[in-house]
Amino acid sequence: MNDTTRAPVVWLITDHKAGHRNQLKGLGNRLRVLAGAELHWVNAQEFAVPLWRALVGRLPSPRPQLPAPDLIIAAGTGTHRLLLALRRSKHARSIVLMKPAFPLAWVHAAVVPAHDDIKPTRNILITEGVINAVTPLARLTDKPEALILLGGPSRHYQWDDDTLLAQISELMARYPDWRWTISDSRRTPESLTQRLSELQRLKVTVVSHQQTHDSWLNHQLAASRAVWVTPDSLSMVCEAATSGVPTGLLTLPARPGSRVVKGIERLLQQGMIAPWADHAAVMAPQAEQRQTLWEADRAARWLIDRYLRSQHNNRKPKA
Repeated sequence: MNDTTRAPVVWLITDHKAGHRNQLKGLGNRLRVLAGAELHWVNAQEFAVPLWRALVGRLPSPRPQLPAPDLIIAAGTGTHRLLLALRRSKHARSIVLMKPAFPLAWVHAAVVPAHDDIKPTRNILITEGVINAVTPLARLTDKPEALILLGGPSRHYQWDDDTLLAQISELMARYPDWRWTISDSRRTPESLTQRLSELQRLKVTVVSHQQTHDSWLNHQLAASRAVWVTPDSLSMVCEAATSGVPTGLLTLPARPGSRVVKGIERLLQQGMIAPWADHAAVMAPQAEQRQTLWEADRAARWLIDRYLRSQHNNRKPKA
């Protein structure tokens, strides 16, 4: 971009689910940094779109009262009707994040995780794991600070409080000089939360998800030398891996046929995260260099190269 080219306008359509909003935030932030994009959030719940409008690409009534968009990006099933109704907006390109239920030919582009089993095409970018809003750290702290992030029961892994507590206790016993911060999530069983509180002592801090805020994870990752995550949440694993902090996976039995399990296994195979058996490498004073994961940045650059550069050469502001 140059001084004679106006900033691209990007609409981010959200259903306000935390995971979907996090994807949009991560991608939007990189478009703002790399292309100077002007970001506008659109709440899909404020626009009732009849099915017929979505099917034919007819603008909703009323429509968002915002500057004309160059990119319209949506994440979450609850946003799809609005995205499809807006897809014929003049000069705009419509982008869906993750695999939708509708034909991908109905939008201009898609950014889809590899575990969704879609072949890449000119208008489909395949990502490793899930886009998120974490930025890789410039350098790791030298302090022996470790973070443990716990999810909860899911259809992807067989949850077991005893198994996880045994692994956490073993880590603390093997690395007694480290400080540990343990955080649960909304899905963590109350039974495990109560048992975690018994671990709290001088070098162990247990933090309830109710005590955290939007920036808590970023701040905590920046202060950590190692992070351990349960595998049930692919987004949580990807956030940890994206930070650049050595990331290990706590072990739970996988359920067959799960796309999330497949995504986790891909990250393990590519060396972006480490299995439980490799805990010595995660906790080593000088952790080995692993593959980097920053899919929000890669997706933003792909969208800029494909849709914004040529578009803005033809849409310079009037004198």
